[in-house]
Amino acid sequence: MQLTIGQMAKLNNVTEQTLRLYDKMGLLVPDSRDDENGYRFYDIKQSAHLDMIQYMKSLGMKLKDIKEQFDNMNIANIKNILRQKENHIDDEIEKLKYQRRAVERTIESLERYESAPQDGTILLEYIERRMMYYIDSKINIYDHDIETYEKILRDFKESLIADHLPQIYFCNAGTILRQKNLRQHRFISTEVFVFVDNDFVAEERITKIPANNYLCIYCDSFQKEREYAERLLEQIENKAYQICGDYLCEAIAELPIIDNRERGMYLRLQIPIKFRQ
Repeated sequence: MQLTIGQMAKLNNVTEQTLRLYDKMGLLVPDSRDDENGYRFYDIKQSAHLDMIQYMKSLGMKLKDIKEQFDNMNIANIKNILRQKENHIDDEIEKLKYQRRAVERTIESLERYESAPQDGTILLEYIERRMMYYIDSKINIYDHDIETYEKILRDFKESLIADHLPQIYFCNAGTILRQKNLRQHRFISTEVFVFVDNDFVAEERITKIPANNYLCIYCDSFQKEREYAERLLEQIENKAYQICGDYLCEAIAELPIIDNRERGMYLRLQIPIKFRQ
């Protein structure tokens, strides 16, 4: 049964342009042509050839590889091509998993911002166990301006890459002020951290922060952080709480806003405490 190019295309749910491309490549040549007008005619049995092309395309094979397979009938070669494609698909799946988690984390971050208390609010909060990745920059953040902080973040990003962590974690970075300095009101902080997920980060890269009660204050600017941290320490003294861990300056949301070339961040400053007996 002879078919025009339009009939062949409609019968096989492809475009005439696709059939012309296959003809040009020698991938699927019409059964015959009209010498006078150049019209292409296909035999319906060529649909089996077209089915195989479409199937191999669905496997992710390139047209040139399909053409080579038809020309040479090399089963070992096609297996090798498909194994490479299989590995590529696995890589893409991993990327999509990371991208999905990045979207989830961003939504969670924005929702935390929407429901967060106003700037300057002090609350006693119970916070569940968290997992942290951090580096020591060797630079005291409190002795420098925002430009130096941005330089520290570049080093932090390099560390993430070197440790093979997904780039989804390069946001909402915070800082650590160790307990021994905190107790003496010495603002010395050289460590930068992000909270991570166990599913995406190797166990040896994770520091676990136990669940605890935290005295927290919310802050809308890095410029206010030291003043607000002092407020927390004053409250701890007034309430006769005991400090039982390191102070964290956590960015609960990194907003898609740049103000005076600075990050739009909303902070939760927190100190783990326990109640005196």
